[in-house]
Amino acid sequence: MTAPKTLLELAGADLNPPKLSEACLVLIDIQNEYRAGPLALPDAEVAIAAAARLLARARASGAAIFHVAHKGRAGGLFDREAERGAIVADLTPLAAEPVIEKALPNAFAGTDLQTQLAATGRKNIVLAGFMTHMCVSSTARAALDLGLRTTIAADACATRDLPDGRGGALAARTIHEVALAELSDRFAIIARGDALT
Repeated sequence: MTAPKTLLELAGADLNPPKLSEACLVLIDIQNEYRAGPLALPDAEVAIAAAARLLARARASGAAIFHVAHKGRAGGLFDREAERGAIVADLTPLAAEPVIEKALPNAFAGTDLQTQLAATGRKNIVLAGFMTHMCVSSTARAALDLGLRTTIAADACATRDLPDGRGGALAARTIHEVALAELSDRFAIIARGDALT
């Protein structure tokens, strides 16, 4: 049996990640909510460190940088007025870096992210953030419909354990890897953040 190939491979697509200088970096929901409490992610700290290194390289290269933050209701999950809803300190946006608040998993839904990306004239986006199977996946899938070429910095993303529907749980690492495999089939180039320069 031959080794499986993605639809992108079968189509002969260019699977080389873009240069950061020619891309938009979109950091999704890298908020304190994912460091502690009911949504704490097992690999959050490792992913935050990888995202911080990626952000530093993106800034140095002249990438267009966008921060997306999930906005929940006051007193609840992702309360943007509370510490839990704040973007983590290691990725604090600079004054010139837009912060786009969203209410749905897809960062394009109900926001002006598409308009702001279009204004840069760039078609390559690099995604990093939380959670791999939810907001990163939803945004990558929507980006294809909008004509964008997406790369996901795999090590700068993380997710959480999920119920398996049979009384058990699926490990966060498994959810993360499966989500990336699904996205690699048609929606995104998957790369290590440190490979993006």
